[in-house]
Amino acid sequence: MSIDPQSLLRDLFATAIDAAHPRQVLADHLPADRSGRVIVIGAGKAAAAMAEVIEREWQGEVSGLVVTRYEHGADCRKIEVVEAAHPVPDDAGERVARRVLELVSNLEESDRVIFLLSGGGSSLLALPAEGISLADKQAINKALLRSGASIGEMNCVRKHLSAIKGGRLAKACWPASVYTYAISDVPGDEATVIASGPTVADPTTSVEALAILARYQIEIPTNVRAWLQDPCSETVKPGDPVLSRSHFQLIAAPQQSLEAAAAKAKAAGFATLILGDLEGEAREVAKVHAGIARQVVLHGQPLKAPCVILSGGETTVTVRGNGRGGRNAEFLLSLNQCLKGLPGVYALAGDTDGIDGSEDNAGALMTPDTYGRADRLGLSASDELDDNNGYGYFAALDQLIVTGPTRTNVNDFRAILILESPAP
Repeated sequence: MSIDPQSLLRDLFATAIDAAHPRQVLADHLPADRSGRVIVIGAGKAAAAMAEVIEREWQGEVSGLVVTRYEHGADCRKIEVVEAAHPVPDDAGERVARRVLELVSNLEESDRVIFLLSGGGSSLLALPAEGISLADKQAINKALLRSGASIGEMNCVRKHLSAIKGGRLAKACWPASVYTYAISDVPGDEATVIASGPTVADPTTSVEALAILARYQIEIPTNVRAWLQDPCSETVKPGDPVLSRSHFQLIAAPQQSLEAAAAKAKAAGFATLILGDLEGEAREVAKVHAGIARQVVLHGQPLKAPCVILSGGETTVTVRGNGRGGRNAEFLLSLNQCLKGLPGVYALAGDTDGIDGSEDNAGALMTPDTYGRADRLGLSASDELDDNNGYGYFAALDQLIVTGPTRTNVNDFRAILILESPAP
């Protein structure tokens, strides 16, 4: 089989991204009747690209406001696009969140609201609860990002410190009808977790939020603790009448992207194995992937080479060092450290939004000679892993993947390509 392994991995990554892009997935889910006035609001890394689709497809009067990450905007003419910071919120996100609430206040039962939601919305639509400052939220958010907390745990805390998340946006829209179209970036695709669920019921509690902060030893100021102990901090719960006119539709999820990549790999002649949506420390998840790859190479199990192993989800990184690197670079660095140049094994790990954490790369590539090349440059995979310096390691080898903003987000994409070993 004649193939360029790195080109194939890049093609699989591009296929996964394209399968989740708003231009591919949103229009078919919109109502058949696209006439009449609609107010469009939105938040997330795909929000501007989703707004473009609405402007193209909607036949009636369209107006509204969406917020997306810096450099993830689009040239919309009817829907205003504002850019703000991610993953740590800034005052631009706070201002636009306040404007969104004002836009949907005092609506009537005959009004229709379309809410365009995607990953990143938690940070981008940042309106602190009463008595909590943006600085408070920023400090807690930074601490959570460094702690190794899962996305569900982080969003539980975010919801209970917010004036807009955890169903509160739907409550503000009442009695108008709200139609939420969401692109999932979370394992399990739970509506209440995607961007902290602004238009759906939230089963988590303030007590749980306090427990999460305690579990990760995150210090919080007196005013934040007082708020979380106040019954007013509770989010909108299942069965609340204000949610009776709120409708939620998932339009893209990680599984769709993994299946699209698997189909591409099969068409190229490779057996495929999808491990699914995974969570956990990036370096530990990598060890599991390394074990599977080694088993394929040595024993032809659970499938024979040539093959492709795929996984998605959102890993975490507990930051202990001072290096540069997101969770995908950390995963790949750990995988490289485990395999130590195992022949025939190539890998790619990247974030489908085009940004690995807060760096300028989407992820990185690993080849069988990565470990040896780095060693000759005096780079120790083990030492760089201790310093959380995946970005620096792969940058030195010119193996970073830089896509720029993709304007969608179904979280991480990982592909391990295993070629047949040559006959002895």
